[in-house]
Amino acid sequence: MTGTSDRVTDALPGALTESATHPDKNPDSREVRGVSGAPAVAPGVVVSTVNVNGIRAAARKGLLDWLRGTEADVVCLQECRALPEEFPELPAGWRSYYAPCGGAKGRNGVGVLVRDGVEPEAVRVGYGSAEFDDSGRYLELDLPGLGGAGGLTIASLYLPNGTVGTPKQDEKDRFLAEFAPYLAERAEKAAAEDREVLVCGDWNIAHTEADIRNWRGNVRNSGFLPHEREWLAGVFDNGYTDVVRALHPGVDGPYSWWSYRGRAFDNNTGWRIDYHVATPGLARRATTARVERAAEHALRWSDHAPVTVYYTPARAGGAPAAV
Repeated sequence: MTGTSDRVTDALPGALTESATHPDKNPDSREVRGVSGAPAVAPGVVVSTVNVNGIRAAARKGLLDWLRGTEADVVCLQECRALPEEFPELPAGWRSYYAPCGGAKGRNGVGVLVRDGVEPEAVRVGYGSAEFDDSGRYLELDLPGLGGAGGLTIASLYLPNGTVGTPKQDEKDRFLAEFAPYLAERAEKAAAEDREVLVCGDWNIAHTEADIRNWRGNVRNSGFLPHEREWLAGVFDNGYTDVVRALHPGVDGPYSWWSYRGRAFDNNTGWRIDYHVATPGLARRATTARVERAAEHALRWSDHAPVTVYYTPARAGGAPAAV
């Protein structure tokens, strides 16, 4: 979430030279496949997600240093706001896949960073939407050797931010109406393939009162509207788990976004809108979840903080391995 309703674009250098739209729904789409025989991702994995609020500014402020120090194997990025050729050079050891916004320069843009040696079997942009597939809002990768026997599908999502009573809210509501059936279909397909699904990103909805500090003052604002919260509850009731909430039940937060206005960060007046949304088998393997909140306001490199989850390896049959 930012002060404007749409986030901006970015690019990840040279990793995805063709942005493939979703092949299951779009007959003109292309699927980019990994190199045959490439090494699979490790069976246990650390995944982080963060809305960078502009990749170039974030890189100058500390994102690259964070990438050098993080334990994450996969990082999902949202609101990158750059053309592919404008994307900063990543630290050694990272590869990038990116879906820019095709309709407007400097808007939206989602990416997935993976460690060297992690070779996706397939990369798909969009979810079969004529309106949104080219808007830099959804990118998914199939990673072998993780999740069930069929591997893991991991996605980076930047769900639209709305403003009540404006076309931006109408756009957000159209996205919700299209995206929910796709999520249900993806979960059903994953179950049939013994595959797990993890959708990370900025969902731009606080699910419950525990997910927003000033909930009473926001009940009529986009991001906490009753129909938005009901929509997200439907996602969690139909094949998916809110991983961070499952690991942190009965507490306020942990918040992941704080406005740059006033003293929201210092007072922890935040929203929890950055989620790990996983199919049940993977959610059961999550052991630790943390929001990497900066120690002080001056050290922030985005208005969001990374949300990082540690997932254990799976035994045969999908049960978590002993830790």
